[in-house]
Amino acid sequence: MAAATSGASDTLPSPTELPSPACAEELAPPQKVVIFASPGAGHLIPLVELARRLAVDHGLAVTVVTLTGMSNPATDAAVLSSLPASVATSVLPAVSLDDLPPDIGFGTLMFELVRRSLPHLHALMEGPSGGPVTALVCDFFGTAALPLAAELGAQGYVFFPNSFALISIMRHIAELHVDAAPGENRDLPDQLPLSSGLVLRHADLPNGFRDRTDPVYAYLVEEARRYGRANGFLVNSFEELEIAMAEKFKRDAEDGAFPPVYPVGPIVRSSSGKESDESACLEWLDRQPEGSVVYVSFGTGGALSVEQTAELAAGLETSGHRFLWVVRMPSLDRSPCALGTVPGAKDDPLAWLPEGFLERTRGRGLAIAAWAPQVRVLSHPATAAFLSHCGWNSTLESVAAGVPMLAWPLYAEQKTNAVILTEVTGVALRPAARGDGLVAREEIAAAVREVMEGEKGSAARCRARELREAAARAWSPEGSSRRALEEVAGKWKAALVNGNGRTS
Repeated sequence: MAAATSGASDTLPSPTELPSPACAEELAPPQKVVIFASPGAGHLIPLVELARRLAVDHGLAVTVVTLTGMSNPATDAAVLSSLPASVATSVLPAVSLDDLPPDIGFGTLMFELVRRSLPHLHALMEGPSGGPVTALVCDFFGTAALPLAAELGAQGYVFFPNSFALISIMRHIAELHVDAAPGENRDLPDQLPLSSGLVLRHADLPNGFRDRTDPVYAYLVEEARRYGRANGFLVNSFEELEIAMAEKFKRDAEDGAFPPVYPVGPIVRSSSGKESDESACLEWLDRQPEGSVVYVSFGTGGALSVEQTAELAAGLETSGHRFLWVVRMPSLDRSPCALGTVPGAKDDPLAWLPEGFLERTRGRGLAIAAWAPQVRVLSHPATAAFLSHCGWNSTLESVAAGVPMLAWPLYAEQKTNAVILTEVTGVALRPAARGDGLVAREEIAAAVREVMEGEKGSAARCRARELREAAARAWSPEGSSRRALEEVAGKWKAALVNGNGRTS
């Protein structure tokens, strides 16, 4: 069985504590929703915010279930600690992955961890609980749990912490394999149309999607084929951000061609946690002129090579502009993804910066190790632009704050996100990389100057302000995202009343 952690307990009162039959209907437990999160802060953060809204705004009894392994336990605990007491949390027991090859990719490992944890999830959902489970919400890596939801009479929903674009890509994979034999994997086309006016190049597909011989591709095909079993999808985006794709999915749901996709974003953190560590960073920003600072961060999982770290430092220095740079340990093997690694206590990322860099940029630049209160940094008046890895959480935080971006994608679906930000929404510029993938110091300096001084930068700032207003409208009392989540919560409540979790 799963171990309960912070938040409310996920067990029922003992029989002696249950209400008498006369008042049982009046005191019936609220509808129970299980949110099943795969490892990684990028997945857990929006799901925790979703859980908060379902519990606080809609009165649902929510349990957030996490897995053991492949993430930093301290980071997970910090994220979960922000939940209100009314939301239960549970950590599933560890499962063995020792039989897998040592060089297995991160995505494949994630899918296997989820698959092998399903018996523990089944035991949690079937065991003593505050009433039947009305709905199971899994994320992108967790759709192997959809058959479990059907078996237990619960509605199965998939939460996408990403954009509409990724659902569209997965749908293309499913359609490509409709008549494929078992074990037959087919490559996506070189040009993939996602919506009117947007064609995704093969090089901009997410990692794992570009080559059918990649071990993770077979898992993606399996995942995509399960989408038709879902009662619906929740996507962390909003209509005005991806309007063409949002409208296409709405039409397809009305025609019965695909389950309904509900845009419920932007679901972003209200704060960044670690408030005791925020003061020095924010005090430095307080001393800078309004709209003068470029914020630089590559997220919790992004890593630059030693050479690229030096080029970035030189580019920021020669740009002449103020900057706040969250420096993480460089990747010694040149891998851009540091997910699943835990820095040592003695690791000092600032020690890898070029000699004399900190002294030469003192006053107009601040480099800090590993972490910054990103939500507060982006909303600070001094922050003018965000040089970002284009992780979707960071993207939405930047959009919600009205800050334009310099797109520097590293791994996962970030190249796809960069295409959306530069070619669809117009809220980002993208520095060009060399053939070997290195972004040279001259290109970095030029991109910083353009976003801060140039015409393209001015247009991106204007667009960022428009999207900030659109994001606020989406979650206003009558906003599209608020109404979408209300509709889903209403379906879950109606399903329990009707005694059938599969009712939609």
